[in-house]
Amino acid sequence: MEKSKIVSVRERKRSLSASIKLRQQEGRFPVISEVKVRSDKEGDLLRGRDPVRLAQEMARLPVAGISVVTEPEHFGGHMDLLRAIAAAVEVPVLHKDFVTTVRQIQESADSGASAVLLIAAMLETEQLICLIGEAGRRGLETLVEAHTIEEIEKIASLDFDLMGINNRDIQIYETDDDGVDRTERLAGSCGRNRPLISESSIHTAEEVRRAGRCGADAVLIGTAVLKSERMAGFLDELISVGWPV
Repeated sequence: MEKSKIVSVRERKRSLSASIKLRQQEGRFPVISEVKVRSDKEGDLLRGRDPVRLAQEMARLPVAGISVVTEPEHFGGHMDLLRAIAAAVEVPVLHKDFVTTVRQIQESADSGASAVLLIAAMLETEQLICLIGEAGRRGLETLVEAHTIEEIEKIASLDFDLMGINNRDIQIYETDDDGVDRTERLAGSCGRNRPLISESSIHTAEEVRRAGRCGADAVLIGTAVLKSERMAGFLDELISVGWPV
């Protein structure tokens, strides 16, 4: 794909970093909502709902972006889901999967994503450097996720766009019971040179406040949103925590 075409795809939507900053400027707490088909811990999360319509409902609210999980074995996702949602919403779309190859980065960009997740626990430093570089060439922002202080130190000097702390352990497919206290323990070690996102195991507005007070610029929430009986009202409650916290 020619570079000019790559850039034009990217320019159709705001970057995730810019969207987070805009929500902060509006006085809202930046929330990245997530579409995930299932999980090993919670089972079926869609409960018969159309995932594209669900994403459109999320996007009608002032969310900072929408995350789409495409990993098939543990989370029930697929690339067609990413393509369909990216085409259906105007907010930035984050592609979440176990991304380990340049080909996956290319597929992510071609599917309309604005950003792609890279997991520090799964990748060697040289792999991260390669994938971050390819993502940049394809017009994708990179969210690099850590779960431990060792992983934060491993990626500290790398040139990526957004920092993530996963409150749960992705290596056991987020079946543990850790919570926002992990963000509270690790946020001070992340630096302030890029947006920090607290991911997973956030269920209440008070937990969003806790994440913000310890340094998170945004939260990524999937299961709690999908399990909520009043999704729009729940998301509005989280966003209404406000900025600054």
